[in-house]
Amino acid sequence: MLILFGTKGYLYQLAILTLVCGRCGNPAAHTLRKRVTKFTLFFVPLFPISTKYATQCTFCGAESKLSAEEAEQLQTQANAGGGTGGQVQGGQAPQQPYHQ
Repeated sequence: MLILFGTKGYLYQLAILTLVCGRCGNPAAHTLRKRVTKFTLFFVPLFPISTKYATQCTFCGAESKLSAEEAEQLQTQANAGGGTGGQVQGGQAPQQPYHQ
């Protein structure tokens, strides 16, 4: 009997915020992303085994890792449209597989 198992990655775009980049110093759009790796059995994703959050500067491409709490605060800020970084676009995009 052959059992096929593995992992599959999903990339969710949670919001786009205007923030000052820590690397290039430009006030630029940053995408807030969530990467989820799920355990698969016979190519069916069953449950998440890893969840990571990050922002990426659209000007220079620098990526900064975030904790779940920081990501939630930024997403709340984007959806409310207030705070220090104005909202450019909020919401959640459809899931897209990514390659590790």
